Amino acid sequence: MASVARSAPYDTDYPSEDVSAATGWIAFAAILLGISGAWNVFDGILAIAKSRVYAPNQTYVFSDLRTWGWIVLILGTLEIVAAVMLFGGSAFARWFGVGAASLNAIGQLMFIPAQPFWALAMFSLDLLVIYALVVYGGRLDEA
Repeated sequence: MASVARSAPYDTDYPSEDVSAATGWIAFAAILLGISGAWNVFDGILAIAKSRVYAPNQTYVFSDLRTWGWIVLILGTLEIVAAVMLFGGSAFARWFGVGAASLNAIGQLMFIPAQPFWALAMFSLDLLVIYALVVYGGRLDEA
């Protein structure tokens, strides 16, 4: 049986194309986390200030719009921290990013009464970030 020639100096089960794809997916996830975090910070500030951007007199899972503004602001800050940490390349940063995106996904589903379509779009972004970090993150560790 012919052996497969590897172009990389390390010995892994993944071809070098998978490692470069993994690097791209992780960078993509970090950028999406940063953008999502920035938007959450803006959304949180708008909600805390009771801006007219949000639908008036909505019923939330608990409390009111101002409380959810603080929650979304904190989630956005966590996502920005995770995005910055991901560029360091550690496994802890990857799992912290998964945790931040998961918490934000849950938070966005609970924030649906304020902005339904925007919350669902942010939820979809979080799912894409989780996919990128979980599926392709291990390939960088193997390399």
